[in-house]
Amino acid sequence: MEDARDRNNIFSQLKPQCLELLNLLQNPKENPQVISQLHDFLRQSPSDALQPFLDYMLFPLLLLIDAAVDSRSTQNVGIKETTHRVSDIVAEGVLQCLEELLRKCCIGSIDQMVVVLKKLTYGALLSPSASSEEFREGVIRCFRAMLLGLHPCSDNSCSCKQSTGLPALLTSRSLQAPQCLDYDSKPQECLLLFIQSQTASAAVGHWLSLLLKAADTEASRGFRGSAKLRIESFLTLRVLVAKVGTADALAFFLPGVVSHIAKILHLSKSMISGALGNVEAYDHAIRGLAEFLMIVLQDDANLSAIDKSKLHSNKTVSTQLVLEELRQLRSKVQSQSDIAPKDFSDEAPKEVSASFGFKEKGNMAFGNMMGSLNVIRTKEWIDKTSAHVNKLLCATFPHICVHPAKKIRQGVLAAIRGLLSNCSCTLKGSKLVLLECLCVLVCDDFDEVSEGAQEFLENLFSSSRKQSVEHDFAEIFRRLIEKLPQVVLGSDELLALSHAQQLLVLIYYSGPQFVLDHLLGSPVAAARFFDTFAVCLGQNSVFAGSLDKLILTKRTSMGYLQSVTELKANVTFTNQDDAQNKNIQYSLDGVQREYELPRMPPWFRTGSQKLYQTLAKILRLVGLSILKGLKSAAGLTVITDIQLGPLRNLVSEVRRKEYSKETWQSWYTRTGSGQLLRQASTSACILNEIIFGISDQSIDVFTRMFRKHMLKGDDKQENNCWKVCLDKATRNHLIDCIGTVLHEYQSPEVWDIPIEHKNLILQSDDEAEEISLHLFNDASMLHQVIIEGIGIFNLCLKQEFATSGYLHSSLYLLLENLIHSNYQIRSATDAVLRVISATSGYPTVGHLVVANSDYVIDSLCRQLRHLDLNPHVPNVLAAMLGYIRVAHKILPLLEEPMRAVSQELEILGRHQHPNLTVPFLKAVSEISKATKHEAFSMPSKLASFSRHIKSKMADMEKKLEENLRKSSMSHCNDVSDISAMESDDKYDEQWEDVVFKLKDSKRYRRTVGSIASSCLTAATPILSSCKESACLLALEIIEDGTAALEKVEEAYKLERESEETLLQAIQLCSLYHLQDTLNAVEEGNDENRLLPAMNKIWPFLVVCVQHKNQVAVKRCLGVVSSVVQICGGDFFSRRFYKDGSNFWKLLTTSPFYKKPISKEGPHLKLPYRSTSVSSEDSMAESSSIKIQVAVLNMIADLSANKRSASSLEAVFKRVSGLVVGIACSGVIGLRDAAVNALKGLASMDSDLIWVLLADVYYSLKKKEMPLPPTSDLPEIGQILPPPLTPKGYLYVQYGGQSYGFTIDFSSVEFVFKKLQSEVFRWQTCS
Repeated sequence: MEDARDRNNIFSQLKPQCLELLNLLQNPKENPQVISQLHDFLRQSPSDALQPFLDYMLFPLLLLIDAAVDSRSTQNVGIKETTHRVSDIVAEGVLQCLEELLRKCCIGSIDQMVVVLKKLTYGALLSPSASSEEFREGVIRCFRAMLLGLHPCSDNSCSCKQSTGLPALLTSRSLQAPQCLDYDSKPQECLLLFIQSQTASAAVGHWLSLLLKAADTEASRGFRGSAKLRIESFLTLRVLVAKVGTADALAFFLPGVVSHIAKILHLSKSMISGALGNVEAYDHAIRGLAEFLMIVLQDDANLSAIDKSKLHSNKTVSTQLVLEELRQLRSKVQSQSDIAPKDFSDEAPKEVSASFGFKEKGNMAFGNMMGSLNVIRTKEWIDKTSAHVNKLLCATFPHICVHPAKKIRQGVLAAIRGLLSNCSCTLKGSKLVLLECLCVLVCDDFDEVSEGAQEFLENLFSSSRKQSVEHDFAEIFRRLIEKLPQVVLGSDELLALSHAQQLLVLIYYSGPQFVLDHLLGSPVAAARFFDTFAVCLGQNSVFAGSLDKLILTKRTSMGYLQSVTELKANVTFTNQDDAQNKNIQYSLDGVQREYELPRMPPWFRTGSQKLYQTLAKILRLVGLSILKGLKSAAGLTVITDIQLGPLRNLVSEVRRKEYSKETWQSWYTRTGSGQLLRQASTSACILNEIIFGISDQSIDVFTRMFRKHMLKGDDKQENNCWKVCLDKATRNHLIDCIGTVLHEYQSPEVWDIPIEHKNLILQSDDEAEEISLHLFNDASMLHQVIIEGIGIFNLCLKQEFATSGYLHSSLYLLLENLIHSNYQIRSATDAVLRVISATSGYPTVGHLVVANSDYVIDSLCRQLRHLDLNPHVPNVLAAMLGYIRVAHKILPLLEEPMRAVSQELEILGRHQHPNLTVPFLKAVSEISKATKHEAFSMPSKLASFSRHIKSKMADMEKKLEENLRKSSMSHCNDVSDISAMESDDKYDEQWEDVVFKLKDSKRYRRTVGSIASSCLTAATPILSSCKESACLLALEIIEDGTAALEKVEEAYKLERESEETLLQAIQLCSLYHLQDTLNAVEEGNDENRLLPAMNKIWPFLVVCVQHKNQVAVKRCLGVVSSVVQICGGDFFSRRFYKDGSNFWKLLTTSPFYKKPISKEGPHLKLPYRSTSVSSEDSMAESSSIKIQVAVLNMIADLSANKRSASSLEAVFKRVSGLVVGIACSGVIGLRDAAVNALKGLASMDSDLIWVLLADVYYSLKKKEMPLPPTSDLPEIGQILPPPLTPKGYLYVQYGGQSYGFTIDFSSVEFVFKKLQSEVFRWQTCS
């Protein structure tokens, strides 16, 4: 009763709307609002309420669609238009209503479906010029909605159950299908069985053609084409194929559909825009092709035709599978023979024919056909069809699997899974290609693609077809190895990358034993394989790839290096706490991410990082296979010897060249030398990758790459055949092999090969200029690969790299190349040092170097003895000490290098190696900075130590007094004696520790003082050098050395105080054996190092001031100011009186004063005499001002400091006169410096400075003269009478004659008033 009421309610709402639709058909100009109302009503109403009124609603909708199609049909062209033309808005709205109706209601009968299908077919036949895009899209959507409403019948014996219902490769996108409801009675006919029958085959073929044609039409329209319509066409085609779902019904259309879709895939692969390049449409086309083949060429459906060939061609199929298929053979053949031939409908459209497929289709005998649109799938038909399909798949899928769009690659993966799972026997000709494409997808960058490919590939190996897959992989492997050099050296990088990825995946999933059997079965086979990779990774690969990438790539000559930054960082090395030790592992992971090792070799094809990484991973898997099969014919030792062959040949050739004293150019141009050098680089690169494959990092990379789906699951401890567990014997064997490689890598002959002109030794300039740059380039690449190999070996061995002694033998080599002129070598060294520091447990490279500094210094000293053969050692020493900036930690180790450096800086050493003077001075400069750093920290430490001794002594005195008081009051003398003995032992141990600490402090202080004195001794003669760089370095050393010696002497005084206090404590405790130990320390002239050294330095400073180089003179004046303040003014008083004229004459001439040209003319200059370019005549005014400012600043600093003011007492009047003359002149650039100097001089004798200034000021100022404070005093004019001539001023009489400094009253007034307010007034008040 309630159902009837609901139906009446629905009908009461539908009736006026349907009537209005019919009225709209008669009066098309009326408001079409009823269509939108009907669409809303259909969308909101439930399916069961609409199903009874399906016929009632279809009637007006189909009439409107028929009218719309008829008015737009091309058949009506030339006929007078009717007045009932349906507008686009009405037609599109009607299609939307029909789609919504078909989505919610199921077609009830075949007649009803035929009527709907007929109307939709007419609509689909309209061209784009006759109908709108939305109209054509609506027609296709209505057809798909009708297909989705077709459900299997309730009869279990009906063949409609063969239909899959929905596309087999459908993604997560849901396709709504209405539920079939029994509202009156069950349907009398099975609609799915009807569309699978021969009666409907013409319509099926017609719609297949229409859908493909609709997609092609939109693609041909270019950017005007609708991508959405193209997507709907392919999706509807997939639904149609799925609903038909049987090989018998679709086999006839396979040639046309497959060739058409293959053509679409071929045209779309190079398009990225427009309807043709739409990714979603492309994805539907790929999946649709696979679904069609999965139905028609399914192995189970064609078993009668392929069974014999399968049994004979595939011998590895399991017996159980063969028996199961033989059991099913009789029933399948019987079911196929029961299908009776039927006549095709005469209404079959012309588009459906056998000629729109393969060319061979027309040659097919009609005897093989059952009717017009059906074929008997005989063995001959299967063979011919599968052959053509294989051709299309082999030509299409390899290009599609590397498409840049992720969605398309996902579609390819789904298609491959479907074809290999259902058609592996039928399409056995394309099975290898499909497996190759699957291997490419395993290495995809997106996890969604790679995880699915890996999971499917592992399922293939774990299923009953494992032996068949292994057999296919072996065949693919042989083909890939043969073609590898050709594709790698070709121009198509994508093809080369996919080829390498196939080989990588094939090797990984086949396992180590596969590699041992096919590649390393014998040394000959191993050598052949490595020769193949040598061709791929050889330096000829630089010419492969795109020329544009090669042009755009430009190597930088400089850059940021993290190791250098860490070495320069002024860090303090202390014991690491637990928190910092915990962070070491984190820093190791960060270093490995930031500094990836191994790197792509510099000669490999430009911009092909991904290709190289793939090839390198193949070699790493080979390395793992070697380690797992050490007992095989080609073990690790054999492989190492094979790869070291070119490097050993190179060493032999270099030795032969040295023996014959041949030049590098003639050696390189000799046949085979350059090729041998490049072969050595390639072999080293291959060897590095093989050994890196054994490391844990490499295994982890493969696990993350090929086990993504397992790592995300719960079971992470899966069985991995590549996991290596090294026992002690295997580990030792690996260490020995790496030691052999390192020995060859560190051969002196390898590093003697020059990489730039300045590396050449004992060759003339002409010979050096003739050397080809290719030699330098090849040698630098070899060195870079070897350096990276050291880091790779460290990653492989980790802590054992240091315990085996390899770190100590390699560290100096790395530090030497860290300051290399070639940026690529510096960058590689930087990365290796960072990796070694992290794996060894050091936070920074500086900590690593300091911890192993004894080995580095030992190597330096050994090479310093042979400078002729190692001219680069001074630069290495200077750069290393300069970068470390913690040389104070290794200062005791620098005594021996300092002695060697001092010898080289003597006259004989500088004569033998003049080009090494500056590098040695740089090293001495760094050592002097280290001594200064240590010396400045000594006084504070010793002061603290002295306070500690005094505190301990005070505590000891209190305890002794308490013990004496207790012992006098106690009656138990024995107990007091025992406690006294215990206290004596306790004090003995404590004071013994103090004595040893004081001895260590003395010894270290003497070391610092000795090194500082050696630095001063070595640098002093260089002060007179004409070379600016050498002179500046020497001045820097003098300044740092004198500062260090001052602190050393201060520390000595504190040591004496501590020693005196310690002696008192020792005597108080009667520890006379400690007193003997303390007195055993040898005494030297520790208390007087600074002044004797300065006595030798001063004459050279005077010579340096006379230097013609302005920069050196200016720096020298700053150093004089510093050392005088350090040593004290008393020591320099007599020296300034004697040699001060060399300083003061710099102030006697104005920068703007030009000397008159001599009438004698220029002096004759001999061509072989070296003369200074920068003389006084050619000195610029700005340079002269800078020098005079430096002199005035020196005077200001010395006079303002009470410690150094006494140095100017003997020359005070002259200096004051010169400075006053400059201050009163009109040279504005010197005014501030002169005023500052006068302030300092006024602190020594303000009266004299006031008199000199007042003499000038009041002589020029004749008005407003100040009155004397009392009448007894004379006026200023009487005290300071004006001079008759400019030479009569007091400052001229004191300072002497000057040139160019004319008096300017404004300057005089400014200086006098400034000093009056800032200096004289305050001193008068005080």
